[in-house]
Amino acid sequence: MIKDFNKWIDTVLEKDLPPETVAVAFNLYEDGDNNWSVELVGTSIFDANDEDWVCDEVFDTRDNPFEWNQDISWEDVLEEVTDILKKYLEEGKHADKLKMYQGVGVGFVDGNVWILYQNEQSKNEE
Repeated sequence: MIKDFNKWIDTVLEKDLPPETVAVAFNLYEDGDNNWSVELVGTSIFDANDEDWVCDEVFDTRDNPFEWNQDISWEDVLEEVTDILKKYLEEGKHADKLKMYQGVGVGFVDGNVWILYQNEQSKNEE
């Protein structure tokens, strides 16, 4: 899964996101029957103290999510995807592009958002 997931992220990030994008989030979905999906959204705001920043979308990959089938709990999906994204932020092909944004988050679309990366500028604005 990791190789395919990273390939999907690479493909998405090879294109420029809209200029008003200041942060990105990876939304997770439980699609039933052990099917899972992830979409990337670009947002026009970022606030590490208010999870609603993820709702101010200016870009999404809803028509092209990353999908997979795995017999696993939602907690394990969150942990696995979080680990993959942390590693991508360290050594992924477009890690620098992600780090240009104020923040990078991950979480289930109807749950909490975990901040995986926050740039120094946004930390100073808190």
